[in-house]
Amino acid sequence: MEKIKSTTVVAIRHNGEVVIGADGQATLGNTVAKSSVKKIRVLQGGKIITGFAGSTADAFTLLEKFEEKLNSFGNNMKRAAVELAKEWRMDRMLSRLEAMMIVADKDDILIISGTGDVIEPDMEIATIGSGSMFAQSAARALKKFAPQLSAEEMVRESLHIAADVCIYTNHNLVVEKVKS
Repeated sequence: MEKIKSTTVVAIRHNGEVVIGADGQATLGNTVAKSSVKKIRVLQGGKIITGFAGSTADAFTLLEKFEEKLNSFGNNMKRAAVELAKEWRMDRMLSRLEAMMIVADKDDILIISGTGDVIEPDMEIATIGSGSMFAQSAARALKKFAPQLSAEEMVRESLHIAADVCIYTNHNLVVEKVKS
């Protein structure tokens, strides 16, 4: 049986703002299973925002684990991300999970993968999912050539551009801003 997968997530830090957005499409094979999935979660009263791509059930498991790590390490996002990545890579059950996460607070944007990677992306832009390279290209161009835009405007436009060219990404966006 095929897994339900979720697709494009973008995080951008620009002019002191950190914003994460995602489209709403979940795909089962080559069929849209749902067009309004919420792939963004607000944690710690908005001080930390997460976004996920990949198998939806797997992503929710990882989100729960990430929240546990945050609680264990005094809401230190970077430490929680590293500890989650280590456990994800080494635990037999977790190592089978097929998802990726972006986590962000006012200071950092991180990509967490099941191979044990915790990546601080270049240009303060993180993207994951099927449409990630389209969204990343758009976000990089917007940061470079349209710096007058807000982080939220860049996230929204990057996702819309990805949705225009990626069949696994739609225009039903959820966008959240990290609270300082």
